[in-house]
Amino acid sequence: MTITNNSWDALIQQEKEKEYLNDLDWALAREYKTKKIYPPKGQIFEALKKTPKENVKVVILGQDPYHGQGQAHGMAFSVNHGVKIPPSLRNMYKELENEYDVPFSRDGNLEDWAKDGVLLLNPILTVEEGKPLSHEKLGWQRFTDEIIDELEKQDQPIVYLLWGSKAR
Repeated sequence: MTITNNSWDALIQQEKEKEYLNDLDWALAREYKTKKIYPPKGQIFEALKKTPKENVKVVILGQDPYHGQGQAHGMAFSVNHGVKIPPSLRNMYKELENEYDVPFSRDGNLEDWAKDGVLLLNPILTVEEGKPLSHEKLGWQRFTDEIIDELEKQDQPIVYLLWGSKAR
């Protein structure tokens, strides 16, 4: 089964054979049928699709996806083109401006960062509309811990940025 069409698929397949991920899949199917869940189903693994593990140079770890209409598209802190920049991303841009003394003018879509080797990963990959951390107990953290463990096996340096108290 291919989900990312890159080097992450082997790990995803390995994890899909474990009971916790089957339980998570079942719970998510129910959630998507009965509630407004973000990101859309086809974008849950977007961060992995855009940043194959051998390309990862930086991991920016967040909390869970943005929980407003049209915001989340599967990459931490990134929003779709044309969507108002959320406060957390605005704060990141301000930190970059302060550090490098360069005005930071762009929209909130970070796909270019992902393609350049920045894995924009939330430990919790889905969320119910308007309810931050609503999927905290579904088991995503076990899966995303496996992603981090897989990155640590590689023979290349990786910078980790933990943005927010939940990421730490």
